[in-house]
Parts: sequence; C-alpha cells; structure tokens
Amino acid sequence: MTALRNWLFTGLLVIVPGAITLAVLNWLVGLLDQTLLILPTAWHPDRLLGFHIPGFGVVLTLGILLAVGAMTSNFAGRKLVQWGDRLVSRIPVVRSIYSSVKQVSDTLFSEGGNAFRTAVLVQWPREGVWTVAFITGAPGGEVAALLQDDYVSVYVPTTPNPTGGYFVMLRRSDCIELDMGVDAALRYIVSMGVVVPHEAAASSPA
Repeated sequence: MTALRNWLFTGLLVIVPGAITLAVLNWLVGLLDQTLLILPTAWHPDRLLGFHIPGFGVVLTLGILLAVGAMTSNFAGRKLVQWGDRLVSRIPVVRSIYSSVKQVSDTLFSEGGNAFRTAVLVQWPREGVWTVAFITGAPGGEVAALLQDDYVSVYVPTTPNPTGGYFVMLRRSDCIELDMGVDAALRYIVSMGVVVPHEAAASSPA
C-alpha cells in the first residue's frame, strides 16, 4: 500500500503541472483566436482551409501589436494617438474608464516606469507578520502632502491568486528590498511559499 501511495503522488507530481499548463495555454489560445472575428468571414482561416487550426489568432494578435507599435512609434503616429485621446476624452463615462486604464497601462508597460519592478518584504497585516509585496510608485498630490514623510505605494497580493490584493502606503524604511526578481517573487506567492526562489535557496544554510 505504501508503494501504491508513493506511485500515486509521484504520478500527480508529474501529471498535474503539465495538465494545468496545457489547460491555461488552451484557454489563452482560444481567447486570442477571438481576434479572428475582426476579419471578414471570407478571410477566416477555417473557411479558407476547410478546418480549424488553433493559433491563428495568436499570430494575428502579434501582427496587430507589431503593426500598431510600428505605426505609432514615429511623429505622425504619436500625433494620431494624441488626437484619438483628445477625442475619447470628450465622451462622457467612456473618458473616465479610458483614462484610468490608460494611466495604469502607461505605468505598467512604459520602459521608464518603476511599477512592479521591485519586490519588497513588508509586515502585513500586522507587525511581526511578513509577506512579499511590490512597489508601485510613490504617493502624490494631497496624499503626499498629508503624509509628510518618505512613503512608497505598495501592492500586497493575495495567495494563490495575485490579481487580488491590497494597496497600502508604507514608509520606505519599513520595506526591505529583495534581490529576487519580480517573476521569482510571483512564483513564491502563487505557490504559497512552496517554490523557493533560487536566490533565497542559494543563500540558505545547507
């Protein structure tokens, strides 16, 4: 019975990661394949070839991103984007949603942005309890004036789903900057501490 139990757990360790990875990839490819809906029906690969080949939407999405990036990287393209931004800013309701999303995306995807570039160790939700978090910036405006100290904006993700979490402002001196990269920190959080980052594993005593 002990051998059977060991074989069962070993099989789970081999099968589960692969199965979950395939499921996520299948969902992602299926989601990106919805991009094909922007093409005329006569141009759909399914209609042209007579059968469905998954992944065409991924190629189309990458092509659109590259094309838009190339077109908007010059002076004329940037002016066109600015004109579009001004147009959207005149539409009620839409402008509030668009401006919020644009500010977040500009912060996250900008090469010069500092959001989610640094993992830190903070005491949360109370003193003596530690967790891994990410610096997203610094307080500004009225908030910064009221705090009157060196504070940073910190995102504390939940486990095992890091897309949910808490936004807090802490003194910079209360945050311990970690050497681990953001990817390693996310794996550490998602795995609930099971997957130890290489940096931490290498520095731990044998």
